[in-house]
This record gives sequence, structure tokens and C-alpha cells, in this order.
Amino acid sequence: MEKMKNLFTTGEAAEICNISQQTIIRCFDSGKLDGFRVPGSRFRRIPRDSLIRFMKENGIPLDNLMAERPGRIKILIVDDDQEIVELMVDVLNRDGRFEVRTATSGYDAGLVTQQFMPDVIILDYMLPDVNGNIVCQTIKRNPHFSTIRIIIVSGVVNQDEIEGLLQAGASDFMKKPFDIARLVDRIVDVVSTETVSA
Repeated sequence: MEKMKNLFTTGEAAEICNISQQTIIRCFDSGKLDGFRVPGSRFRRIPRDSLIRFMKENGIPLDNLMAERPGRIKILIVDDDQEIVELMVDVLNRDGRFEVRTATSGYDAGLVTQQFMPDVIILDYMLPDVNGNIVCQTIKRNPHFSTIRIIIVSGVVNQDEIEGLLQAGASDFMKKPFDIARLVDRIVDVVSTETVSA
């Protein structure tokens, strides 16, 4: 899987935030934007997570940060409810930023994950053959899948189970029925805040 850029120059940060490079440099020098200077030079570098924090604090949309990502965001939808799957596939495909695959069981999800290597898995908690907790743990135990983000969707989960899912490795949880536009925002959010361990 291609890695996202994790370090930005002040010029790149300015372009992503749609503000002047001078403003970025001023924010950097005043400590409003965390980063570091390249040893032995005057160049400043801004880590991805610092830039995301700065953008969120200042109400700057993360869209441009997503745009620099190589290729489309790969989504795997794992759900046995055909209507919900068709709705999600339709919306995500029309958006243009996503490449989508689907699976209807935990077993299929395992096969598709290996072949497709999705960035995000949208996972129904109650699958016919296994619950979401097991799928989460299985994926998170595999070092090859360490960058995959999991968003659990379910209509029948209590708060304790949600905590358990997040501990098992899920990045987020959404209760069914949900607003599909909010799901798209969550996908972009979990991928934007991805930390690549390199």
C-alpha cells in the first residue's frame, strides 16, 4: 500500500491550508503550528499530525490533505444487509474519492482484505458467521494490516460493547441507521489522522 506523506514544507502546508506561506511561517515561529527545523538549515518541517491539529483548530477543511493522498481511498464494506450495502456503494462510488469492495461475511472479509488491502473497513457488528469484535482482533493482530482503519456500524450494541470494540482496534463506531454523509466524513477523518509507523 502506498504511504501517505507524513512531513510537509511550509510551502506545501500553505497550499494544503489555502493560506499564504508567510502565515504558515508566522504560526510556526509563534508556536501555533508544531514542527521542527532541519538541523543545520533554516528549513522548517511540519509533521502530518501537527498540520491536522492546526487545520482542525482553525476550521480549515481537511479536503486538500486528502487530495494529496496517492490514489483513491480503498473501502471494504462488510455487511449482510444488501440494501445498506447498495446505498453505501452508490454514495461512495459517486463521490469519486473512493474505490469500493464488499463482503457479506467475516470469512469473505478476510479474503477480500488480503487481496484488496483496504484503507478503511466499514464493518457490521453482527455478521452471519462471526461478530465484529473477532474480525477487529484478527485484523489488528496481523502486522500486514496495521494501517487499516475499522469503522464499526451496528444498531444493537451497548456502551460496554462499543468500548470493547474500540479496544479491539476499531477506529470509530456509528449507530444504525446513520446519515451516509456523516459516514463519508468519518471515513475521511480516520484516514486523515492515520499515523504510519515507518
